[in-house]
Amino acid sequence: MTEPALPALKPIPIKDRTSIIFIEYGQLDVLDGAFVVVDKNGVRTHIPVGSVCCLMLEPGTRVSHAAVVLAARVGCLLTWVGEGGVRFYSAGQPGGARADRLLYQAKLALDDTARLKVVRKMYEMRFKEKPPDKRSVEQLRGIEGARVRKMYQLLAQQYRVVWKNRDYDHTEWGSGDIPNRCLSAATACLYGICEAAILAAGYAPAVGFIHTGKPQSFVYDLADIFKFETVVPVAFQIAGRKPHNPERDVRLACRDAFRQSKLLKRIIPTIEQVLAAGEMAPPVKPTESVEIAIPNKEGLGDAGHSG
Repeated sequence: MTEPALPALKPIPIKDRTSIIFIEYGQLDVLDGAFVVVDKNGVRTHIPVGSVCCLMLEPGTRVSHAAVVLAARVGCLLTWVGEGGVRFYSAGQPGGARADRLLYQAKLALDDTARLKVVRKMYEMRFKEKPPDKRSVEQLRGIEGARVRKMYQLLAQQYRVVWKNRDYDHTEWGSGDIPNRCLSAATACLYGICEAAILAAGYAPAVGFIHTGKPQSFVYDLADIFKFETVVPVAFQIAGRKPHNPERDVRLACRDAFRQSKLLKRIIPTIEQVLAAGEMAPPVKPTESVEIAIPNKEGLGDAGHSG
């Protein structure tokens, strides 16, 4: 029996992918077997969708059914965002999500003792020190907010940026000053890849521990752990230059920061680490669980694509 002409399809682990790509004013489609963006002039731009963690679709983007199917099969998250990525409207679901992990996350969030342990672990990982003892989630949230405001002020001084406070109108992108616009664009990049990892690993973006009541509560929780070592310094550095197109400069700089910090290799292990702090055993995978879209005989060492 002859060997197949092409090797079997294998998903690429989150940790080995390109972080994010922004797309606007074009149509996503699958043409001649390739994932492409077609602009208004009919020019095709190929996108290696299987090696991209997240595609962020800005206003003016249209998506075909075939493109969504292919993105889901290879585990690439599609997110529909506003101009500059400042608003989040909807997201797809890459293959590999599992109900047992979602139930585990919900169980931790609903137990007050376990939730507090997870929040304390997030605080410790973010600030590199243990939080004060005998503090509630609300008290820790207040302490965190005060420290964050101080860190913004220090970074503004370091990069010689005039900083008032974190204030912007999410319905009017151009209303914010340059530092706030840079921060919004930078955090949107981080939120995109964090949500892609959360969904790929089988957890729910809405089930948060520090943040609650929002569609991306867990995304905000997870992103806050990495924010000040990755995108926030980048945003202030770009704002200090007063560029003509700050959003574009921020995106390019964030992409480089993600690569240098090897962020994609750390996100899913960090999720598992913070949830393990709740000291609850994860539920056993049900026997009737649906497998991933593209099965792989060998383990990838990535929870986002385990069967």
